[in-house]
Amino acid sequence: MRIVDARVIVTCPGRNFVTLKLVTDAGLTGVGDATLNGRELAVAAYLGEHVAPVLRGRDPARIEDTWQLLYQGAYWRRGPVTMSAIAAVDTALWDLKGKVAGLPVYQLLGGRSRDGVTVYGHAAGETVDEALTDVARLVDAGYRAVRVQTAVPGLSNTYGVSADARTYEPAGSVPETTWSTPRYLTHVPSVLAKVRAEFGPELRLLHDVHHRLTPIEAAGLGRALEPYGLTWLEDPVPAELPEGFRLIRRHTTTPLAVGEVFNSIWDCRQLITEQLIDYVRTSVVHAGGITHLRRIFDLAALYHVRSGSHGATDLSPVCLAAALHVDLSIPNFGLQEYMPHTAETDAVFPHTYSYADGYLHPSEEPGLGVDIDEELAARYPYRPAALPVNRLEDGTVHSW
Repeated sequence: MRIVDARVIVTCPGRNFVTLKLVTDAGLTGVGDATLNGRELAVAAYLGEHVAPVLRGRDPARIEDTWQLLYQGAYWRRGPVTMSAIAAVDTALWDLKGKVAGLPVYQLLGGRSRDGVTVYGHAAGETVDEALTDVARLVDAGYRAVRVQTAVPGLSNTYGVSADARTYEPAGSVPETTWSTPRYLTHVPSVLAKVRAEFGPELRLLHDVHHRLTPIEAAGLGRALEPYGLTWLEDPVPAELPEGFRLIRRHTTTPLAVGEVFNSIWDCRQLITEQLIDYVRTSVVHAGGITHLRRIFDLAALYHVRSGSHGATDLSPVCLAAALHVDLSIPNFGLQEYMPHTAETDAVFPHTYSYADGYLHPSEEPGLGVDIDEELAARYPYRPAALPVNRLEDGTVHSW
C-alpha cells in the first residue's frame, strides 16, 4: 500500500483549522490536525510545499521512519510550524494503521489503562457570582474538574472570560488587551476561596495564569492558593526559563502545570527530570503527533509527572480524538482539557467519541474515529484571525 495523495484542507466553521488528509492506493484515508492558532497558513504552506511531495509514494505503515524523515531530514528542527506539520502526518498515519488493523488506535498503543478519560471544563464570568453559576453548570453536567477564570476588576477584558465560556475564542476578537499583575494577584485568591466554599473539597479546581507572572510573583500566588487545594496552577510563568519553576517550587506546594506551547521533548525535559512540574500539557498537534507525545509522557512517567493535555477549541476534533486514544492508554494520565466545539465544527468533522458523566470516551471504530467532510469544509473559507497582543497599563508589551 502506498500514499497517493496528501491534501491540505483549511476551513473556518467559526474558527480556522488546518487538516491533512492522506489517501492510499487501497482507498483508505487518514486524517491529522495541523492547526496552529493565528499561524494556520504557515503550517498549511509547510505541509503543501515541503511535506506532501515527500509523502506521495511512501509506505504508510512506516510511521517511525516517516517521523524521523520529516524531523531529521529537514535539518531545521523543532519549532511550532515544523512540529505541527509533522504531527498532522503522524496522526494521519496512526489513523490509517488502525483502519488497516481493524482496531481503534488506543488498542495499538497497548489497550486501555482506564475506563474513561477524565476531563475538565472551563467556567468563567465577568463577576465572581457569574463564575460560580458557570461552575454549577459544569458540575450539573457531570464534570469532576473545573478551570475557573474571572474578569479582573479595573481591567477592560481578561483572558478566559467572554460572553459564553463554552465558545471562548480569543483569536480575532480583541486586538489588544490590558494587564495589571497587582490587580490580578489581589483578586484571584478571593475567587478560588469562594468557589471552594461553595462546591466543597471534592471538586477538582484549576486556574490558568497564562504565563503572566514572574517566578517570585507566581510563588506568592501558589502559596496564597494552597488553602483551596488546586489540582494545578497552569502556566504561571513564561516557559522558556525552566529555572523559574525551581524558584516557585521553593515557596509553594500548589501543583504546577505547563506545556501547551511546547513542541518537543527537549522543551520539557528539564522540567520533568528535575520534577519542577506536576502535569505536562503538551498536545498531539503541537508536539509532533501521537508518536512524539507518547515519548514525552513516557519520560514524564519516570518522574511522577502526569499528563494534562491542552484541549481548547483551537484544536480540531481530529486532535481531540487522537488525544483521547493516547489518554486512555498511558499509565500516567492526569486530566484532559475539554471545550466542546460548535455545531458547525462538529458537522465538518464527524466523529464518534462521546462525553458522559465527566468522562470522554474515544471511538471504538478502526483508526481514530473522526473524519473531515471536505465538501462541507469548503463552505467555510479561511478568515484571518490573530491572537491578541497584551500590554501593561503603561503600554509595555507583556505576555498574553
